[in-house]
Amino acid sequence: MEQEKANFWHAHDLGSMELLHAHYITHSFDRHVHEGYAIGVITHGAEAFFYRGAKNNVAAAGSIVVVNPNEIHTGHAVTENGWQYRMFYPGVTWMRQIARELTGTNWDTPHFPDAVIDDAEIRAQLVHLHRVLQSSASALERGSLAREAFGNLITRYATNRSNPLKIGDEREIVNFVRTYLETHLDENTSLEDLAAMVHMSPYHLLRVFRKSVGMPPHSYRNHVRLTQAKALLAAGKSITDISHEVGFPDQSHFTRRFKAMVGVPPGEYARSL
Repeated sequence: MEQEKANFWHAHDLGSMELLHAHYITHSFDRHVHEGYAIGVITHGAEAFFYRGAKNNVAAAGSIVVVNPNEIHTGHAVTENGWQYRMFYPGVTWMRQIARELTGTNWDTPHFPDAVIDDAEIRAQLVHLHRVLQSSASALERGSLAREAFGNLITRYATNRSNPLKIGDEREIVNFVRTYLETHLDENTSLEDLAAMVHMSPYHLLRVFRKSVGMPPHSYRNHVRLTQAKALLAAGKSITDISHEVGFPDQSHFTRRFKAMVGVPPGEYARSL
């Protein structure tokens, strides 16, 4: 028989955002509120909940659930198998910051009129982000993925949204960031660090860099790291030494990233040489 389980933690680099990955079967949430947002994805089963006076809200697997700050709501299973979800609890200040970076203007608190949203792209972004925040220590990866996912959510579904800043020709800025990443592979540089160097908001830098290069900064840095790793493998260096030299936190992260790009683990690649 399946058992209930829950894992709860904080992302201190994202405004001390709280996160929850849980499978509930018989558990039922009483009426309560959050000072910030409750945003997440139902990954299995279905959750029913009271929200804004309606008792019959249902979020099935694949749905994105969005609860605005200080809104009374509940939560319980629809079937005997319960529901599984990955939840984010971002603070109001952090969401306002993302909205401000997105548009270049100060917002009121972003407001979402729909409690249940069906959007395959944002769903995939949120699930991937949640997994990254559970396993990756890369400040650049965490900050970039968080802005992409929540920025898209705000842009598409917040009723008081504004138009994002327009992207111009910022090749000099992009070239500076690329050079910095290429020459500081072993540093845990954040998106905020890069943005401060070029006097641009983190979210706008992310959009400018992606449009110009075709990938976000953290992916570009991994590409450079792995390209150098291939050369070091060809030179006969050990996998352990290479993983640290090119800036990965440990050998397992290096191996996983290398296989994702090359198609085989670094050891097999080295043997083929």
